[in-house]
Amino acid sequence: MSKTAPTAPATAPRAYALDALRGFAILAMLLSGQEPFGHLALPAWMYHAQEPPPDHEWLGHLPGITWVDLVFPFFLFCMGAAFPLALSRRMDQGVAPWRLGLFILERGFLLGFFALYVQAIRPFTLSNHPTTGTWLLALLGFFLLFPVLTRLPDAWAPSTRWLIRGGGWAGAVLFLGLAHYPDGSGFLLRRSDIIIVVLTNMAVFGSLIWMLTRHSLVPRLGVLGIVFALRMSNMPVPLGGWVTDLWKFSPAPWIYQLYYLQYLCIVIPGTIAGDLILAWIRTGTAQVTAPMARSKWSTGHYLAITGVMFGLVLVLLAGLETRVPTTLTSTTPGVFLLGEQTYLRPWLLPATLLAFGLCGFGAWLLRAPVTYTERLYQLLFRWGTYWLVLGLVLEPYEGGIRKDRATMSYYFVTAGLAHCVLIGFSILIDRFQRRRWLQLLIDNGQNPMIAYAGINNFITPVLALTLLLGWTGEHATTPWLGFLRGLTITLLMAVTVSFLTRRKIYWRT
Repeated sequence: MSKTAPTAPATAPRAYALDALRGFAILAMLLSGQEPFGHLALPAWMYHAQEPPPDHEWLGHLPGITWVDLVFPFFLFCMGAAFPLALSRRMDQGVAPWRLGLFILERGFLLGFFALYVQAIRPFTLSNHPTTGTWLLALLGFFLLFPVLTRLPDAWAPSTRWLIRGGGWAGAVLFLGLAHYPDGSGFLLRRSDIIIVVLTNMAVFGSLIWMLTRHSLVPRLGVLGIVFALRMSNMPVPLGGWVTDLWKFSPAPWIYQLYYLQYLCIVIPGTIAGDLILAWIRTGTAQVTAPMARSKWSTGHYLAITGVMFGLVLVLLAGLETRVPTTLTSTTPGVFLLGEQTYLRPWLLPATLLAFGLCGFGAWLLRAPVTYTERLYQLLFRWGTYWLVLGLVLEPYEGGIRKDRATMSYYFVTAGLAHCVLIGFSILIDRFQRRRWLQLLIDNGQNPMIAYAGINNFITPVLALTLLLGWTGEHATTPWLGFLRGLTITLLMAVTVSFLTRRKIYWRT
């Protein structure tokens, strides 16, 4: 570390890079859901590694991850990193701990409702063969979310806010009560969006863990260790006893299972990153008038750091996922069976060694920081390297890294890669002043739930009602034309969310 004390930024910094990473995660998640399947399938690296084309059947023994497998953990990481920023702001405003606890539970309630509602209003949930009426119902369900979730201006009279909010809730409950589904059922608690259910658990338990351990990192890492032990005792094969009984017990299976808490292995590393970002923001705000020290790192130096950050992602995606046919038997170490063909991962060891080398090179590039931002990058990369190395060392455990069913390696590798992409985005925004390049990601990262609900309940119905959905489907006659169609739908959603965000229309989940 440099003997020169880092100097604060000249202006109060904002964590736009965290918004950009969240926006990247949500838009990539939407894009993955719009990719063509069946006879128009893209290459295997364009889908979940455990659901390869052409059949897209789940193959739980298949090791590897693709870019599609990064989007959910990146979003979880951003959620964890946001806890210190959001909750400390309320603490600074003098909010009592018990009120903060109620706020966390309220947020969990809203996300739990969102998990039930967003699944119930989807067009292809309402009907196997949507008609004009189905599309209109889907649009109605989407627009009812605005009075329920939109952050209404404080300047409005309380009675006005209550009237709008109450009307939205009444409409949403009425929708759920009257809706009927292809199997003849009505509203069911088990009909929910599993992604949002997991986020609900992480929002509640992750927030509470950070609030209780905000002054000491050791207890937080202790909680992580306990979650690790619970997970190791039950997956891939339960060992039995009271730990397994606890793992399987749930008073409300539709919203809570102890199984979901293993995602804290991504969220807790995110909270540590959030603590670092919070300290960076507070230092810059407190010393906003301090002169900015001239960085000793040149433009080329920063470009090299950026290259290392994104290079780590590319190297590990290629090395962990690449599979080639082999004549070796499936009993040979490193060889696995897929159908009647055995496969080998020849790039696994070279990619792992190269990743270790890039971690060392990155640590060397980030030595001797002068500014507070440079110090932030150094600390973020140290933690990211730790999680990454931990995940790579665990890679052989459970038969190789996998998202489904998720392995311990998957949690820590993706947490480490999230640190790298966060640093890369921050350099583009804060060092090279290219925020406009990532503005679309930032806008969507600040309003992710509108994007998540709107892709199925706004963009798709509008395209269907204008006959553009069918027309584009008829002309998507090749895999990459099908991808272009999905990319266009995703970009339409992204632009819509950006429009709403710039007019300060936010959903408060």
